[in-house]
Amino acid sequence: MLGLEKASQAQVAPNIVTDIRIGTIGKLTRIVFEFTAPISVKLFTLNSPYRIVVDMPEVGWRLPPKPLPAEKGLYLRLRYGLYKPGNSRVVLDLKEPVSIYHAGVMAPSGKYGHRLKIELEATTKAKFYNTLKKGALSIPSQNAVNHSPAAPLPNVLGFPTQELKMKTKTLGYHKTNKGTRRFQSPPRKPPNSSKSVRTYTVIIDPGHGGIDPGAISLSGIYEKSITLVMARELRTELKKYRNFKAILTRDRDIFVPLRDRLRLAREAEADLFISIHADSIKNSKISGPSVYTLSERASDKEAAMLAEKENKVDLIAGIDLSQQNPEVTGILIDLAQRETKNRSVRFAGELIVALKNRTKLLRKTHRFAGFVVLKAPDVPSVLLELGFLSSPKDERALQDRRYRARLAAGIAEAVNAYFAQIEQALDR
Repeated sequence: MLGLEKASQAQVAPNIVTDIRIGTIGKLTRIVFEFTAPISVKLFTLNSPYRIVVDMPEVGWRLPPKPLPAEKGLYLRLRYGLYKPGNSRVVLDLKEPVSIYHAGVMAPSGKYGHRLKIELEATTKAKFYNTLKKGALSIPSQNAVNHSPAAPLPNVLGFPTQELKMKTKTLGYHKTNKGTRRFQSPPRKPPNSSKSVRTYTVIIDPGHGGIDPGAISLSGIYEKSITLVMARELRTELKKYRNFKAILTRDRDIFVPLRDRLRLAREAEADLFISIHADSIKNSKISGPSVYTLSERASDKEAAMLAEKENKVDLIAGIDLSQQNPEVTGILIDLAQRETKNRSVRFAGELIVALKNRTKLLRKTHRFAGFVVLKAPDVPSVLLELGFLSSPKDERALQDRRYRARLAAGIAEAVNAYFAQIEQALDR
């Protein structure tokens, strides 16, 4: 079983968030962030749903390792993390329209450090939309004042930023001439041949990241951590082959918008796009990997719900999509060409065969839905669900480096088999 370790983010950031306190004072909801150094922030509001976004320079997080609180006052929940290099973000989900009654930074006082205090009060939809038009509210650090806080608000405990250790040994998996299968190390050096070797670019997309944790297991494991460690291990496995160039859409705990993931694939002239996820559902008995390809119609209700949830990650991260081109934000817009879809389905078949020999797969393994990350019109794409973090069985397995090594080897085998078919077609 693989243990957990604290991310190194808090060790390198010049400013650390040490506490978050949320409470109510009369009709006001007060949110206090405590820092180790002075801080400047920007606040802005978003609707559909109602949110307040707090942007700040890149900070570390050293919160007590317990869950964030449930709703209180006007506050519903919050998410935090690295939004982009140099920029951390907090997104506050709200129950109803609010106005910012007061916001300011405070200098250290007594046992309290540097603080950002935000007080919210309920308002009308019309006044909320008027606030939207005003844009961001800047709060510079030099406005900090000495202020003795009132009675301490109830402590709020934050999710620990968790990341899985990466070291692992892997084995390749290949077909023999007789069609049987056996484990063996994949080729590390090209064979002696004067024939030129084609290189194929594989984009590996670790789902979620930064401010968007994705699914969270009962024990507090983040989907974003599982997907990142798996993506790194798959990249290592693909490097053992002589003709694959593997590129990750993110190689750290950072948020990457969906459209940027697609743009990276197209700019890299990718030959294959693999998005890695680990879902969570109400039924804890359901387990096992599954593979999705793009379709205008979902294969079942669960596939449709999953696609809708995944397609909202930009919204979750505090991005205003109201002004975006509908071709970017639509859930079921068919951008894929017929041949690209066919190739995606072909690779999905290879992937299912390879994984079937390594683990028990979800029933009806190949599914279809309108995932935004699968909509590059000229890049064959699949979304691989590694399993369910709501399943204790899958959660244990995905923390096991030996299990992940088997999966990584299987995915690499499928990639190799898929491009071998392409090579044969090109050589005819």
